[in-house]
Amino acid sequence: MEILVQQVRLAARGLIRAPGFAVTAAITLALGIGLSAAVFTVADALLLRSLPVGDQDRLVVLWGETRDGRFSNFPLPLDDVREFERRSRSLEHVAFFTFRGATPTPIRAGDRELPLPLRSALVSGNFFDVLRSRPALGRALRPEDDIAGATPVVVVSHRAWQQYFGGDSSVVGRPITMVQTGRSYTVVGVMAQGLEYPRGTDAWVPVIAHGAAGGFLDIVAGELDMLARLRPGASPAQARAELTSFFGRPEAPVWQRDVRGVVHTLPDIVLGDTKPALLLVTLAAALLLLITCVNVANLLLVRALGRAREFVVRSALGANRGRIVAQLLTESGLLSIVGGLLGVGFAVAVVKAFVALAPGSVPRLDEIGINGAALVAALLITAATMLLSGLGPALFTSRVDAQDVLRSGSRQSGGRRVRAAAELLVVAQVALAAVSLSAAALMTRSLVKLVQVDLSFEPAQLLVAELALRSDQFGDTRTQRAALDLLLPRVEALPGVQAVSPALEVPFTGAGGGIDGRLSTPGQSEEETAANPMLNMEVVAPNYFATLEIPVLRGRSFLDEDRDGAAPVVIVSSSTARHLWPSDDPIGKRVRLPGGEGTVVGVVPDTRYRELLTARPTVYFPLRQSRFPVVPTTLLIRTTNSPAEVVPALRRAVAEAHPGVTLAGASSLELLLDAPRAQPRLNAMVLGLFAAAAVSLAAIGLFAVITTMVRQRTRELGIRMALGATAHDVRRMVMVRGLSMAAAGAAVGIAGALATSRLLSALLFEISPTDGPTLMAVAALMLGLAAIATLVPAQSSMRIDPATALRTET
Repeated sequence: MEILVQQVRLAARGLIRAPGFAVTAAITLALGIGLSAAVFTVADALLLRSLPVGDQDRLVVLWGETRDGRFSNFPLPLDDVREFERRSRSLEHVAFFTFRGATPTPIRAGDRELPLPLRSALVSGNFFDVLRSRPALGRALRPEDDIAGATPVVVVSHRAWQQYFGGDSSVVGRPITMVQTGRSYTVVGVMAQGLEYPRGTDAWVPVIAHGAAGGFLDIVAGELDMLARLRPGASPAQARAELTSFFGRPEAPVWQRDVRGVVHTLPDIVLGDTKPALLLVTLAAALLLLITCVNVANLLLVRALGRAREFVVRSALGANRGRIVAQLLTESGLLSIVGGLLGVGFAVAVVKAFVALAPGSVPRLDEIGINGAALVAALLITAATMLLSGLGPALFTSRVDAQDVLRSGSRQSGGRRVRAAAELLVVAQVALAAVSLSAAALMTRSLVKLVQVDLSFEPAQLLVAELALRSDQFGDTRTQRAALDLLLPRVEALPGVQAVSPALEVPFTGAGGGIDGRLSTPGQSEEETAANPMLNMEVVAPNYFATLEIPVLRGRSFLDEDRDGAAPVVIVSSSTARHLWPSDDPIGKRVRLPGGEGTVVGVVPDTRYRELLTARPTVYFPLRQSRFPVVPTTLLIRTTNSPAEVVPALRRAVAEAHPGVTLAGASSLELLLDAPRAQPRLNAMVLGLFAAAAVSLAAIGLFAVITTMVRQRTRELGIRMALGATAHDVRRMVMVRGLSMAAAGAAVGIAGALATSRLLSALLFEISPTDGPTLMAVAALMLGLAAIATLVPAQSSMRIDPATALRTET
């Protein structure tokens, strides 16, 4: 124990005598340990911690998709769900929920309306039985809750309980009213923290009881996804094969035979797009920690170049190699402890920043925080860093040749072996930094392309307002249209409103939003129609295209005359026209419609209204001729000034128009546009942070090695200058040495980036993970930074005085 205390004192004294080295090494360790601990904290909450369900890996979610991938969530009717459950041999229990997932629902609790809508999901009564999830309060839904005529009940999520009801345990038994239906539901339970599936769900409502009471059971019972539990020994692949076979059964409709089964485990579905991003960030953190270890090892090696005589003297005084190794490990241990303590503080700040900046789509966000597991991880990371960064240099530099040191007459003799090792570590740092920088550069370019993508409509100064119509007052399309007829003129007359048009869905709701179907032409068989692409089917008013500023490429827009009693017409998007009439003018062509035929009167571009990532083919129907059993209740309002300024007047206009109509929500389209960009923006920011840290550490390592090289070879450089070399020759020699290391590291790093490019494929938008210009720019940037890191010591080499250098021990 006394020996250990003595070693700690000697180590602390030695570090105090080299404050520049100690501070640089401690900050480097804090950076690597802190970021690694922060990433572990996030990964622990999202990847490692189990969901509050039983045997989560046996839970699967099932739906269909068309074989061309254009329609990625094909729901099933209730009768098909029950028939599939009866036939399946791989599933033991099946529940279901509406494929639209969680949808915003205005809620009134007592006399007050909640400030934000609850996101409610319609699920079967056995939903939580299949999950095997226990509530935190009260009870979960039961099968008897999900029959026509059952007492209306609702279960709320833990997050909604905390956010909307203040964590009050008396919420169980409390009634809440859904503004849109006017129905009162009794809260019967609060689910455990971490369960919010379908994603973002605040409240679960029995689907059949809700649909039957609202008079739209046929609609909700026709659009269901399945949640099921695999039998012991069964696999998701077996369930997928069974569902694909079910879609293609002989008695199935012809159009359904183009559909194949999709099966995902529940943990994968809950994580969604977050999982590949998190895995990539975890890899980036591992790379940064490795760079940190290499950097500190390099600093220890560089410092050891000036301690060769110290080691010889200590050996002469009786210290064996083991004592020297122990002393060096004690120094690296002290540095690691200081770096670890600083790193924990840094990790706390990073995790808080992540939670604040992360988009709402990141699951289990309220569970992310520094806890005991994170602190243990930080301790283990610190210990691993100490061993990785300290053990190698300690063993390497403790092996000194006394005769070589004394014969060299140099205080900083360490031999070519140590210098070569230090330079090799610099090459490794640059290579790892180039890999990180390549990923960050590709993600940034992808984000730029996503931000600059052409939507085919103008998002600026566009307000999106959602209306909630009481279903007991507006139970059919006739009364809903009458409500719109009453409201639209009031909205158009508001100050600051330039144009207004209703739409079926809020923009960027994804493939599950709105109506989808196939368009066919007269003469096409059922099989030929089934081969046509799935289309967005939009029901719009005459001024829809003018409001969104969508150009009409051919023909005309809808007119007020396109109403019941007039000849049916449609407008198609350009890709729809190319598929149906590849070599003909689509204007005037006939298409099949419910109850007859219609004429194409216009062609507009494919827009990114539904999905930002994809411009989808679309067919538009005039509102006054629509045969769909829905009326658009989303208002698109073009304003002359800031959209937010119109909201108060809009709220008053809606309230005055009819007591059964309320404004459920209003937001600028540009704000809605931020939602699909949020995850890519976060990915680019996080990877950019790691890349900046990695590049900085690589530059520090290169600077330290070149500086030491110049200092160690002062005598040699003086001799060269005495023999006729100019100061510029010496600077060029030093620069070439540094740039050679950087070039080798950059080449290895770019090769590594190409080898790991597949990891990025799922996260990039309209850019290849092997994009040549980006990788070349990364290599050029690494060389540029290397030139800057090398320039300062190279400049100092020009100031060497040959006479002084020859007289001085270096």
